[in-house]
Amino acid sequence: METTKQDILKAFYPTFIGVLIGLVLGGVLWIVARSPRGNSVALLPPPTPAPLVVDVAGAVPRPGVYELPDGSRVKDAVDAAGGFLAEADRTGLNLAAPLEDGQQLQIPFLAGAEPVGAARVDEPAALDLIDINTADAETLSTLPGIGPTLAQRIVEYRETWGDFYYIEDIMNVEGIGPSTFENIKDLIMTGYE
Repeated sequence: METTKQDILKAFYPTFIGVLIGLVLGGVLWIVARSPRGNSVALLPPPTPAPLVVDVAGAVPRPGVYELPDGSRVKDAVDAAGGFLAEADRTGLNLAAPLEDGQQLQIPFLAGAEPVGAARVDEPAALDLIDINTADAETLSTLPGIGPTLAQRIVEYRETWGDFYYIEDIMNVEGIGPSTFENIKDLIMTGYE
């Protein structure tokens, strides 16, 4: 029997198709299995929301400015200031109300229970603040812990270095440290704040 060219091609045809399919599958596997190009993606944590800054005043043990987490309520601010005093009038307060940044929360006293010398909410403060940028040495020496010598140093510091921008800057004056500043911080201002 004579083998023709067509018979040989018919015999190798399935082998040729199998090799071709194998090459195509190998190429697809190579493309899928190779490592990806480019830089990996790094996931950053979500940004932390800024805290709320609230001024709590009135019938609380520790009135002052407090930083509270976003979403805080009036109750959280009162708790941060030490809770209510026994003389606090709670009737008009909504403890569940949400706080806003920069809010002043005035806790009222019961009628007749307001401390002597305390400024009422609807009255201006009884005590005027001393502007440390314009006051003379005599006025500055009326501050607790500031005598004539320290008052003169404050005036000289101002003349040499210029105005104080923040009240905390007064601690740059030699002889005025954190304890002295603590005694005068509620009595002074700079005119810039």
